[in-house]
Amino acid sequence: MTTAQNPPRPTSLPKAFLTIVLIWTVLCAIGAIGNHSDDLQRGGVSRPYAHLFWLWWREHLLLMSMSFACYALFTARPAALGSVPRMLVAYLLVAAVFTPLELLNAGMLKLHDEGTLSGLAPVVDAALARSGFWQFMALVWVTFTFVAVVAACSWRAGRRREQAWVRSQSDNLALRLELEQQRLLALRGQLEPHFLFNALNAISALVRSDDKRVALDGINHLSALLRYALEASARDHVGVREERQFLDDYLALQRLRYGARMQVSVEGDSEAVLAGDMPPLLLQPLIENALRHDLDCHDRPSDIRVAFAASADRLTIHVSNPASAARSANPGLGLGLHHARARLQLAYGDSASLQTGLEDGRFVVDIHMPLHAPDQ
Repeated sequence: MTTAQNPPRPTSLPKAFLTIVLIWTVLCAIGAIGNHSDDLQRGGVSRPYAHLFWLWWREHLLLMSMSFACYALFTARPAALGSVPRMLVAYLLVAAVFTPLELLNAGMLKLHDEGTLSGLAPVVDAALARSGFWQFMALVWVTFTFVAVVAACSWRAGRRREQAWVRSQSDNLALRLELEQQRLLALRGQLEPHFLFNALNAISALVRSDDKRVALDGINHLSALLRYALEASARDHVGVREERQFLDDYLALQRLRYGARMQVSVEGDSEAVLAGDMPPLLLQPLIENALRHDLDCHDRPSDIRVAFAASADRLTIHVSNPASAARSANPGLGLGLHHARARLQLAYGDSASLQTGLEDGRFVVDIHMPLHAPDQ
């Protein structure tokens, strides 16, 4: 239920009352100025402006009361203005009640000014004696007041519906953002153990080789990698330069395991590329996937290629390795490409993509995404 359908708050009616009185007071002041100007132009005795203003104000006191009564009623029961037939019924009721009251008020004021007011009967007689023009004018004033109040109530209800809609949209966006953040946190919670698991596998292979110096170097590299992973995982985006350095450290760790067999070429990492942004820990799973489907499938040297390219506001990352019919001896968890695609979707929506395929006997991963992180 929107606020337009709720009864007004207690503080709204006094404010509405003061606003209505102020508006009618301004109208009466303008009318008194007109009368005062007419007196001056006729050259006769000019009545004081304060007196003219008082005459106008008291004559419209009933209309002020009618304005406030209608406003309070329509605000408390907005259904009365829910359709044209209902508004027409409300108008007929208001006109039937307040038009005679306006005539009686005019008759009472006339007799009061003449000093002949002595009961209700003379007031009724004076009201009935009013000409058709004054009866018509009474109906016009009642109609004008009704229309003005209906317009104000409709505008107020529209504003409340608009504000309620804006609040609902804001709440929906906040909820969606919270859900996306929870998904990202859950994704990171899966990714970091996955990376740690594979990095420890690499260290364990070094330890089994019984080469303490190489194993110690591997532990140092792993410490640096984990430090970056912990820091970067708390951020939505990191610089391509940082991620490129992380990739170098990761390759150094893996080179301790594979030795000279590991051949990885990196091209296109220009200043324009390195100045861009990307989700953290995005490159490492791609290289790990290439290693698993290349070096772990044969005893020959690897041929892994990484190419960066920047054009306008887009960043392209191309990773490829020879496709092998042999099944990897280290299938791992198989989460790298899935996580990379999911993280791109969370970070950029439809403006980023990850595509895989076979080209000329090579398994290819192509990433297209904005060069810079979206504004927060």
